[in-house]
Amino acid sequence: MVEHLKSAAEPSRLRMLKLLAEADLTVSDLTTILGQSQPRVSRHLKLLLEARLIRRRQEGSWALFRLAHDSPQGALAADILTRIDPADPVLARDAERLADVKRRRRDEASAYFSANAESWDSIRSLHVPERKVEQALVRLAGDRPFNAMLDIGTGTGRMLEVFAPRFRSAVGIDTNRNMLNVARANLDAAGLVNAEVRMGDVFNMPVERDAFDLVTIHQVLHFLDDPAAAVAQAARSLAPGGRLMIIDFAPHDLEFLREEHQHHRLGFDTETVASWFETAGLENIRAEALPSAKSDGDGQLTVMIWSADDPRYVIADENGPARDTTEAA
Repeated sequence: MVEHLKSAAEPSRLRMLKLLAEADLTVSDLTTILGQSQPRVSRHLKLLLEARLIRRRQEGSWALFRLAHDSPQGALAADILTRIDPADPVLARDAERLADVKRRRRDEASAYFSANAESWDSIRSLHVPERKVEQALVRLAGDRPFNAMLDIGTGTGRMLEVFAPRFRSAVGIDTNRNMLNVARANLDAAGLVNAEVRMGDVFNMPVERDAFDLVTIHQVLHFLDDPAAAVAQAARSLAPGGRLMIIDFAPHDLEFLREEHQHHRLGFDTETVASWFETAGLENIRAEALPSAKSDGDGQLTVMIWSADDPRYVIADENGPARDTTEAA
């Protein structure tokens, strides 16, 4: 405890902790905000990393830093930060510069989104409005809150925003850095400090196993060569009793999606998805179809929502901590 407190007990490092509690930042971002040299900032970050108060995550040539919210050391730092006066002139200036960094990210994300909006809108026009899909997802997810959520192929981070009122913490992963910038900008705009996004491959995810109460895969599987393997990986990340939800298209014959939008699969039937769930050891398989309300000819897409549950549950052990088991046990 003393070592952790020593690591935080320096003005620049305390300022860094305050900033990293609110956003994923690079060394360059921190040098801009703090007005300090890159070697000095890097040295402070090294000490904070050694104390496990922050985390470092590599995204290509970028290194992003964030407060370790999910560790005891990070929880200690977060508690310390609640006791600091946010009106402190130095912290207020840091907050203004952080807002500038976030504004720049939003501008870059907006430019990328605008450049690709036409192609995305052409697909959206073929199916039920996203608002109705989101309403169905919230309903099908059940009423209970989630300790942790994982969104695979998070894109703009929209699923994290939809379920924000329900989770304590959330992680979104995506392989596209531009989309991660869009997602970060959206989460910043929504004020979601308990959600973060990471660069990661669906087949080798940078997350813990057995850790998430809700896992979503929204409009991702049709891009993959091996969607069954992706579902198996997603199932392994479920905590006991957790729920996996897949949102994708029913089978269709719109070949232009394959040719112009890199869709490897033209939808999935429920029997196939159910077999993936069963192979992954999931139960209580459900399917709901949301057909397009349009009737102006062929070529409309039906959105499907498939969900299944991890059959394990946690029981209290009189002689020790809670442990995982299965209903059969």
